[in-house]
Amino acid sequence: MATKRDYYDVLGVPRTATETEIKRAFRNQARRFHPDVNKAPDAETRFKEINEAYEVLSDGSKRAAYDRFGHAGPGGNFDGFGDLGGFADIFDTFFGTGGRRTSQRGPQRGSDLRYDMTITFLEAAFGGEKQIELPVMETCGTCEGTGAQPGSGSENCPRCHGSGELRRVQQSVFGQFVNVVMCEACQGEGRVIANPCRTCKGQGRLLGSKELTVKIPPGVDRGQQIRLSGEGEIGPKGGPPGDLYIVLNVAEHALFKRDGYDVYYELPINIAQAALGSEIHIPTLDGEVELTVPAGTQTGRDFRLRGKGVPHLRSSARGDMHVIAKVVTPTRLNSRQRELFEELANELEGQAESDDKGFFNRVKEAFGG
Repeated sequence: MATKRDYYDVLGVPRTATETEIKRAFRNQARRFHPDVNKAPDAETRFKEINEAYEVLSDGSKRAAYDRFGHAGPGGNFDGFGDLGGFADIFDTFFGTGGRRTSQRGPQRGSDLRYDMTITFLEAAFGGEKQIELPVMETCGTCEGTGAQPGSGSENCPRCHGSGELRRVQQSVFGQFVNVVMCEACQGEGRVIANPCRTCKGQGRLLGSKELTVKIPPGVDRGQQIRLSGEGEIGPKGGPPGDLYIVLNVAEHALFKRDGYDVYYELPINIAQAALGSEIHIPTLDGEVELTVPAGTQTGRDFRLRGKGVPHLRSSARGDMHVIAKVVTPTRLNSRQRELFEELANELEGQAESDDKGFFNRVKEAFGG
């Protein structure tokens, strides 16, 4: 699958471009690559790409979601425009088939938000609660979201006389057409605020912050998301809020590694413990347990503790814990230990194993049991 180009690069505008700049760039690109004008083999593909980019960047809520999440984020289903809607919009807006571009009137849904949260290894395994504070757009308390100074209201737009649309005659390669476009003065509302709220400057919203308690379910892992419905930004014109997406990052643990729902722990043992066997206390996610290391244990041996791993997400099942033995060769020996190893070397010369239990007992004593 081909990688989708950045929509701003498609239109040739910076990410700070205004609505007017985006519209102007779109017109230039659309005229340049329209299949009826440009006969290049890739003209139709470029034309579709340009239209798709404009469909997103010309819509305030879609553009906000794209800026936050890119092509695949929440609310970012920007993989084409379906049916012939995209082509119809191109012809209606720039080649004048007389169609009507629908304006966004009334309350609009607020933007979705993303919050990156780092949790501990044990919080990911067993769940918990985290308190967070995030900046959000909130309804202005002075005008209660209307954007008008208290005691005043809105009036018909003097430019479009309340229709929210303007009719323009345009020349194109197909001849002369009447094109209906959204009124930029009122953004298609048909009404403008005569006396904007002095607190929010007529926006109806202010930047604020809020605290939330996020419940982390047991079994989550790095990269997973928690969706909090209705905890995003409040919508323009008193519209409903968007959603909040908590993206999880799990901190590394000093002892444990995770693979799916299984947990891995590397157990260092000395040569005497490996050769003679031993009872060793080891840590687990649930606390310390005793592990029997049998005689003759080799590096890499996997001791599997069933049900001692991470709980499955939305399930009562649990993964397993794998204790991987690592036989540690001593790097510093005192005189007594060196003597015993030399004796061991002589005893084992030409043999796979020694049956001298008394000798192994001396080795065990030398290493402290």
